[in-house]
Amino acid sequence: MGSSPDWLRGMARQLPLNDQALEIVARRFAVLAEPMRLRLIQVLFEGERNVTELVAATGGTQANISRHLQTLIGAHVLARRKEGLQVFYRISDPTIAKLCALVCGSLEKTLARQAGSFGA
Repeated sequence: MGSSPDWLRGMARQLPLNDQALEIVARRFAVLAEPMRLRLIQVLFEGERNVTELVAATGGTQANISRHLQTLIGAHVLARRKEGLQVFYRISDPTIAKLCALVCGSLEKTLARQAGSFGA
């Protein structure tokens, strides 16, 4: 049997998680499991935006976007700043970019392997 990759050995040092920690992790992944929330995060990678800009960038309705923003704020993924009558949103958790890069990189590798197997 082969040895585990370095990143997997690093995870093993952090595990096992107790039930409470697993619940917290599951809630974080549940928050990120909604495509519109991922669209919002993707737009906010470019910088701070207000609701009007987020509605225009995502094609969602203002009510829907506001609901998702509240969920992301509640999960401490986003933060908001009020300026006059406008509220601006930004990513507050720097690990979100790392997580997205890991998942996207993994998907890219999987899709490349699958595409390569069609040519074989």
